[in-house]
Parts: sequence; structure tokens; C-alpha cells
Amino acid sequence: EEIQREIAYPDGKVEKLLKNGCHLIFFPNGTWKKVGSDGKTMTITFFNGDVKQIMPDQTVIYYYADAKTTHTTYSDGLEVLQFSNGQIEKHYPDGKKEITFPDQTIKSLFTDGQEESIFPDGTIVRVQRDGSKTIEFSNGQRELHTSQFKRREYPDGTVKTVYTNGHQETKYVSGRVRVKDKDGNILMDTKL
Repeated sequence: EEIQREIAYPDGKVEKLLKNGCHLIFFPNGTWKKVGSDGKTMTITFFNGDVKQIMPDQTVIYYYADAKTTHTTYSDGLEVLQFSNGQIEKHYPDGKKEITFPDQTIKSLFTDGQEESIFPDGTIVRVQRDGSKTIEFSNGQRELHTSQFKRREYPDGTVKTVYTNGHQETKYVSGRVRVKDKDGNILMDTKL
């Protein structure tokens, strides 16, 4: 670009006004700043390689050179972090967070303490504030984990519960119930 005017300041800073209306400001430490002709668009390139861009809508994009991470803050308060490994985090103004991992697993952290993870195979894991967990598998099976038991529900209606003491109880859709002790010995079986 053609330079219209150049000003050198006593502190070592140099400002160049380009004919297209942009300003370039060079600082003694190697940092430099470009102000767009609109006066709203700004790019600051820091001596360490970091780059900060301010867009006309006040969106701020900050690139951390060492970490190879981009942090974008939108004017509505949404913050998006993009990491070099492909992980993306979204921090919403209401406090909710959503993390997309490199394998495309999506984890949502809600402000009330609940969590939800959706895995690439379609499995969904929901964790409640009390620590209980519900797992919905893509094959139609469902599992519930609490501090007292783990229960698996099968698509055919069969329900198998394993208690913390090791006892197992299986209820079949036919009405049959089988109970085993912690070592797998059958204590009761109501074969119909």
C-alpha cells in the first residue's frame, strides 16, 4: 500500500497513514497494529506471534500462537475456543458450556450441574446433580447408575439390576424373576 504520511514518535513508535485510509502503528518491541479505514476493524500482531482482531460488530478474535488456540468472543457474550487438536469449546452467556472433542463426542455442561454427552456411535450419557447416570445406547438398551444399583433395560422388556452388595436381579418380560448372590449363585428363579 502507498504511504500518505509517516510519523515517528520520540518513544520509538512509528505510525503510517496509508492512502486507502488504513493506519499502521509499529511499536519498538515488535508489536504492530493495523486500523482499518472504517476505524472499527483492528488487527494487533504481538511480538510473540499472538494476533488480536477486532471486527466492526465488536467480535474479538484472539489467536494464541504458542498454544495454536483461537478464542473468539462475540458481541452477544458467546465465547468459542478452538484448539489445535480439533477440540472446540463454546461458553454461553448463561453459563452453559458445550465441548466438541476431536472424535466428535459432544459434552454439554449445564448451569444446574447436569451433564450430557453424545458419542459418535449415538450413545447418550446424562449425569444428574446427585451423580446418578443414565446411558442410552444406540441398540435401544438403557442403563441407570445410582449409588444403590446399576440397572440395564433391554428392548425386549428384560430388566437386569446389579446392587452394590453384588446381588443381581433379572426380570423378564414373561414375568420370570431370577435372583443371584454376589458370587453368581442362583437364590431364586421363578421359571414360568
